[in-house]
Amino acid sequence: MKSILKRDWKYLYAYLIPVLGFLAFHRGGAFTFLLPFVAFVLIPVLEYYLPFDYRNIPEDLEDSRQSHRFFDVLLYVNIPLFWLLMGMYLVRLSRVPMSWWEVMGSAWTAAILCGVMGINLAHELGHHARPLDRFLSRFQLLGCLYMHFYIEHNRGHHRYVSTPRDPASAPQGMDVYRFWWRSVSGSLRSAWELEVQRLKNEGKRVWSWHNEMLWYVFFQTALLVLVGIVFGAKGLLAFLAAAVGGILLLETVNYIEHYGLRRKEVRPGLYESVKPYHSWNSEHVLGRILLYELTRHSDHHYKASRKYQNLRYFEQTPQLPLGYPGSMWLSLLPPLWFRRMDPLVARWQKQAG
Repeated sequence: MKSILKRDWKYLYAYLIPVLGFLAFHRGGAFTFLLPFVAFVLIPVLEYYLPFDYRNIPEDLEDSRQSHRFFDVLLYVNIPLFWLLMGMYLVRLSRVPMSWWEVMGSAWTAAILCGVMGINLAHELGHHARPLDRFLSRFQLLGCLYMHFYIEHNRGHHRYVSTPRDPASAPQGMDVYRFWWRSVSGSLRSAWELEVQRLKNEGKRVWSWHNEMLWYVFFQTALLVLVGIVFGAKGLLAFLAAAVGGILLLETVNYIEHYGLRRKEVRPGLYESVKPYHSWNSEHVLGRILLYELTRHSDHHYKASRKYQNLRYFEQTPQLPLGYPGSMWLSLLPPLWFRRMDPLVARWQKQAG
């Protein structure tokens, strides 16, 4: 196992994100744009030129890696760092005089922290079996005002991915801006319906303390009130800007992960099982490390319980033309996105039969 750990120190590079966030909120000024520059300028350029990494771990090592605490600790450390950084962000924006461009850079940095250290981390922990990890998943989502994601993603998205029933799977021809509304509103509605169905199946009343969605509304409202009391109106607006930005980053990732790919309907309401060619992937090593292997998305949908360190590459997986940050930029320009992606969608749909 020592040889495995030596090879996987690479995941420590993911802490580049909180380090840059700390510099932004501690130093201010031009440092507030350092994380956005690295995430959305430097990394896309590097990924364009760096080779892919298709290597998988040996299958006989998967079980030992799955249970090894090293990989979990790397995630856990992000939790206090995220809340610390968000506190620094709110203190700075509510109490330190700043220019408009510095406010913009700080909010953009905080949005990236919400998207990566908040929602993406919560996504990984939410698939773990341990109750503590699932609690921590909800706790991280609280800091991004997106707690219903825990219900919708695990009980809705993974069941209906790449079908018309999944609000987080973009149909071909839909631009990212329409998708944002579709996914945000649709996932909220779906989470409520899933929770109502669970309560009915268990013989419990919908309007009761058993309803997780009601608890999520309560906790998120309480957090907003607390932020408003401690940091004032400026702090509250800053927090909302970071949360909304993080949510839109997540939904943009959802957009590029499943755009145009569809599972066949074998009979009314019943679809073929999820295959590797129902998700877009990226083997760019920088994105894989910084997002804890989220970019190996096909294997994640094949076996959601497989932890990030074990996710695999399949030959029959659609590959994005750019890494995740570059593809997100491309999606913001719908004509260019459609011109580049629609032929790839057609090729993979034809291959799927």
